[in-house]
Amino acid sequence: MKPNTVKKGFRNLPKSLFHLNTMKRLAFLFCCIISLASCEKTEQDVTPMTLEMVTLGGQVISRTAPFSTNQPIDRHISLLFSHALDENSAKQYISLMTGNQVVNLSMTFNGSGTTVTLFPVGLLANQTTYRIVISENLKGVNGNPFAGTEVQFETLVGGLTVVNAEFEQSQKTRTGRVVDVSLEMDLVMEFSDPLDASSIPQALRLTRNGNVPVQYVLENEGKKLRIKSQNKLQYLSKYQVSLSNQLKGKDGQSFSGWNQSFFTKVDPTFKFPQISDEELMTKVQEQTFKYFWDFAHPVSGMARERNSSGNLVTMGGSGFGVMAILVGIERSFITRQQGVDRLSKIVDFLERADRFHGAWPHWLDGNTGDVIPFSQFDNGGDLVETALMVQGLLTVRAYLQDANPQEKAIKEKITRLWEEVEWDWYTRGGQNVLFWHWSPQHQWQMNLPIQGWNESLIVYVLAAASPTHPISKAVYDVGWARNGAMKNGKIFFNFTLPLGYDFGGPLFFAHYSFLGLDPRNLTDQYANYWTQTANHTRINREHCIQNPLGFVGYGPQSWGLTASDNHQGYNAHSPTNDLGVISPTAALSSMPFTPTESLEALHHFYYLMGDRLWGEFGFYDAFNVTEEWYADSYLAIDQGPIILMIENYRSGLLWKYFMQDAEVRAGLDKLNFNY
Repeated sequence: MKPNTVKKGFRNLPKSLFHLNTMKRLAFLFCCIISLASCEKTEQDVTPMTLEMVTLGGQVISRTAPFSTNQPIDRHISLLFSHALDENSAKQYISLMTGNQVVNLSMTFNGSGTTVTLFPVGLLANQTTYRIVISENLKGVNGNPFAGTEVQFETLVGGLTVVNAEFEQSQKTRTGRVVDVSLEMDLVMEFSDPLDASSIPQALRLTRNGNVPVQYVLENEGKKLRIKSQNKLQYLSKYQVSLSNQLKGKDGQSFSGWNQSFFTKVDPTFKFPQISDEELMTKVQEQTFKYFWDFAHPVSGMARERNSSGNLVTMGGSGFGVMAILVGIERSFITRQQGVDRLSKIVDFLERADRFHGAWPHWLDGNTGDVIPFSQFDNGGDLVETALMVQGLLTVRAYLQDANPQEKAIKEKITRLWEEVEWDWYTRGGQNVLFWHWSPQHQWQMNLPIQGWNESLIVYVLAAASPTHPISKAVYDVGWARNGAMKNGKIFFNFTLPLGYDFGGPLFFAHYSFLGLDPRNLTDQYANYWTQTANHTRINREHCIQNPLGFVGYGPQSWGLTASDNHQGYNAHSPTNDLGVISPTAALSSMPFTPTESLEALHHFYYLMGDRLWGEFGFYDAFNVTEEWYADSYLAIDQGPIILMIENYRSGLLWKYFMQDAEVRAGLDKLNFNY
């Protein structure tokens, strides 16, 4: 098909696929909206703030007389406001008092900032009146005023109380979650009075999807209860231990009940035999390669969007796939002839597939080459996905040899496809910026300029490098770099971030353009790109170590936030959009930038969590320990960078061949890059 024509009969996209796969594009849109919002003054909501609800231990307590009585002494207090709080103001003007004495406490805030949770230090006093005092000086984030108020409550009147409860060898996150509890749970509880031993069996429960057997012993004249699990608990799993109000004191004292959820620690037992790091990296590459080889679409040879996509194939992921074939040849996963035959099939399919001024769409039918709409108005050319494919094709062109007739023929077809991409058309009539989409039916209705910083540097490099439809340097400077406005320069966790959003955004920003484009010595007037990619990675990891939101399973060996599946669907995870989801591709595809740290993550994911994370095509897409959710999905755009960036770390294979291309180098020269 000619590059400027389009076939009829668009396929209807299944809603489930659309829901799970639009977020990469929506992540870009979100970033653009945030960028615009930072540049424009908007009206702020400064209406008065009100206290909506007060809970103690999850139970609502009265904000007016008659005040709540008989309240537990060992629970946290949550205050829900109508507007997001100014955190510094809250820490200064919210207090807990008994009489004239201020109670020591710590505070945490939820993601929206409307809820503050108070954690008193130690237990509250028994049979005592407390006041939650909220000053009229409290302000919302937009300066919202507050009228001031007090809320009173009274603790338990007499009875049996828990004085202290501690899990041996455990930790608490910043948000109060109990984590890293031993797989042989050991909980020591101290009470105000000796216990009635006969009441313990009816009151005590350890649960996880049903009751879990426990054993216990009374110590210290019956005032200390030690509880242990009878069997080894599941690792990184959530349990709850509780004592109901059936528990009694030795002299008949009543008990209001107590419960505590907790997460167990990682099981240090290796799930697979230990091998050398070189063998392990090869194993990961080979297993992941199967997604692009064994699971490739049988007609087109292209990569399916995900492991449930049927005939729907993806352009950018297939661009990663053609580069993966070169790794497969070099690592002897396949023969050179097998690889060349597959590349020939893919290139032939690309020639007959729908194109729009030379650009392919995001999704195609793998049988027919017809466009499958990515969203309502996105049924035409997708310049970013096209660039990811062209990056792969030019790497293949540099790798193949003219001496072999079949390889030479593939190279010639790649050249034609490359030269037919009308990069300049996507300036939308000569504007100094490239646009992401164009459709014969909807024209420029998507209206999404490609502006930095994100994953799309490769688009501008290739557009400048085009021998037939190039852009000017002004398009790069004004459109992509925004005349320097894409610069950041701030320090996060002691690492300077040259470009982009605070804390760097999702880690795929550091991967997609640099699968072929070698960042090691790459600089221009805006950044040192090795500093950019390496520090972005370090910031992402350090955020996971600091774990400000207190998620479970984060740490020095378990890190990496990027766009991936999650327990709610799909999202572009980052330090500023942290949902508790770790995506193995984030750390593993960062191998060139943080080799020691990425290898530690690889060991953790494979040896310690491999029974949950490792499958037919390598590591599953993502997991969230806090939500006890583990993906069973694979995505081409997440699997591909794992193979390619591990290879670039090991041999520089893809960097070598892409950077050998004379037209690519000319494009870099045109944009005044040093490399």
